[in-house]
Amino acid sequence: MPKLIDRPTIQQLIQQADINDLLRYIEEAFIAYSSQKAVVPPVGTLTFDDPPGDVHIKYGYIRQDDYYVIKIASGFYENPALGLSSSNGLNLVFNQKTGVLESILLDEGYLTDVRTALAGAVVAKHLVPKKVSAIGIIGTGIQARLQLHYLKEVVDCKEVFVWGRSPKHAQAYKEEMSQHGFTVHMASTTQELARACNLIVTCTPSTTPLLYADQLQENTLITAMGADTLGKQELDVKILQKANLIVMDSSSQCQEHGEIHKAFKNGLLKDKKMIELGDWIMSPERSLSRGLVVVDLTGIATQDVQISKFVLDHL
Repeated sequence: MPKLIDRPTIQQLIQQADINDLLRYIEEAFIAYSSQKAVVPPVGTLTFDDPPGDVHIKYGYIRQDDYYVIKIASGFYENPALGLSSSNGLNLVFNQKTGVLESILLDEGYLTDVRTALAGAVVAKHLVPKKVSAIGIIGTGIQARLQLHYLKEVVDCKEVFVWGRSPKHAQAYKEEMSQHGFTVHMASTTQELARACNLIVTCTPSTTPLLYADQLQENTLITAMGADTLGKQELDVKILQKANLIVMDSSSQCQEHGEIHKAFKNGLLKDKKMIELGDWIMSPERSLSRGLVVVDLTGIATQDVQISKFVLDHL
C-alpha cells in the first residue's frame, strides 16, 4: 500500500526546513528542465467559469531519478468567501523503475504554493538588483504571503508596498506581514507601488494588465507568476517590449499560456533576449548589468518532482 502523508505532517516538515536546502532542490528543478534531463509533457488544464477556477495536471520525471510525479492542483478564487482555501490538490509519487505508487502527498495544494513561492526566491537570488529600495507585492492571497516569506531569506529589504483590489484584504495583509518584521505600506494604485519598488512580484489571477511600462523604475525586476493559464495577463505588453531581458521557467509553456504568450504570438518579442531560468542559473552572464528584467513563471513539473522528493528525503 502507498504511504499517505497528510498536510499537517508536510507543513511541519517544510516550516522546519533549512531555506537553503529548499532553494537548492528548486534550483535543481529548473536546471534539470533546461538541461533536457527531464521528461515533461504538456500541462493538462480544466477551466471553470461559474464559480471561476482552474485545475492544473502537471506530471513528469527527471531521468535516472527515483520517482515520477503526477500533481493535481486547483485554484477556485471565490473559496475564501466560503471559508475555504483557494488552493487544493495532491501529489502522487510513483517509483520510476516499477511504476508502483509509493506515496500520496495529500498536501491540499500546500506544496504547490510553497514550490511556487520558492521559485520567486530563486529568481530573486539570481536576478535581483544590487540594492532593493522596496519590494512590491501585487495581490493579497496565499501566494502574496508566501512570496514575501521566502524573499526575506534572499533579499535584504524589509520595506514593502502591497496593492490589492480589496482594501480590506490589503489591510489584513499589512497587519499579518508586519508581524514578521516588514514595514508594509498599502498602495492605492499599482503606479504608486511601481514608483517606490524595484523588485515587484505579481501574483493574481487577473486577465487584464495591472502594471504598465511608464510606471516602472529603470532597473527593476518583475517576477510575474499569475499568468499560468491561457487568458490570464498581469503585465501590459509594452513592459515586455521594454524589458532588457525576459527569463522563463519554460519557453514552451510561457509561449503557450504564460505572461508573454500574447506578445509572443503577436510577434512583438522577436528581437528580445529571452532565456530559461535553468539556463540563466548556469550562465556566466548572470552577473552582468541588466536594467528592466521580467521573469515569467508558469510552474513546471520538475518543481513538483523536486518538492515531493524534498518531503520524502526529509521525513
